[in-house]
Amino acid sequence: MTADAPPEPQRPSKPGLAQRILPWAITLACFAFLYTRVSAAAAREGFSVAAYLGQVFAKVHWASWLGLMIPYSIVFFLVDSLVVWRVVNWFNARVAYTDILPVRASTYILSILNEQLGKGAMAMYLNRREGVPGWKLGSSMLFIMICEIYYLCAWANLGAALQWSSLPELFHALPLVGLVLLLAFAVGYAYFRGALFPSSKLREAHLLDAFRQARLHQYLGVVLLRSPALIVAVFVYTRALALFGVEVSYLHMLGYLPVIFFGAAVPGPFRAVAISMWVILFPGHPAEMSAFGLVQHNFFIFFNAAIGLLFVRRANREIFGAAGA
Repeated sequence: MTADAPPEPQRPSKPGLAQRILPWAITLACFAFLYTRVSAAAAREGFSVAAYLGQVFAKVHWASWLGLMIPYSIVFFLVDSLVVWRVVNWFNARVAYTDILPVRASTYILSILNEQLGKGAMAMYLNRREGVPGWKLGSSMLFIMICEIYYLCAWANLGAALQWSSLPELFHALPLVGLVLLLAFAVGYAYFRGALFPSSKLREAHLLDAFRQARLHQYLGVVLLRSPALIVAVFVYTRALALFGVEVSYLHMLGYLPVIFFGAAVPGPFRAVAISMWVILFPGHPAEMSAFGLVQHNFFIFFNAAIGLLFVRRANREIFGAAGA
């Protein structure tokens, strides 16, 4: 190995037993909740659960649904890649947007099984191509995750403000949540700028590298770059929900969707938390919302993985071909 060869990326640590079991436990609990709601509604109508759900699926115009979901998945992929490209260029290395697309798409395949595997592939790519240490990319991914929380909270509060009187009481806590997050951001930003606890060594941790570099316009930039995906999602989810026989206004969906996307981020197969949240928000339509949440969130995962298959050969060449060059 030559003196200027890039360091080998660190292998991600194997998750512990509790970490592996918890997502499945959450998923089982959510599906038990969904079954009780759907079975009760089915019994009232004199149907079995399977027949009751079958009626819902039979009424959907699937061609129209695909006409909404396929373009939305593509838009999300392009916006998601744009955010990753922008943050990587800020904090890690100069990489072209078109070079981020194949490896970002390929991570969707790995993320079906484990989100950490997808991040590991990104780390390996930048290490092979640019010599970026894995911890630096990990810091950038953490930065994106924190920005995602603020982005969803901001849109949820906007949606709640526009439909305050007609939203469930639970949503009235959103302004308080937003205020707490803003205070936490102000403290955190002051800390990383050295205005608070200047002698603290914690800010020097490798995983906090992006936060030491970040400026206000970069936090705002991620929120703005990500926002078109949510605006499109509000339209798509509203129209798709109508195909399942449940009407809701765009403004209502604007209030609901960011909160549901928080649920979709909870680790576990089948996005069970997000599906359960649809049923909680629309208690009068348990079968429709269970079916809608199941196909909506899981089609999104698997179609994004299909996009990844289109890029996987180039991604493998970018990741592994550079090692033998």
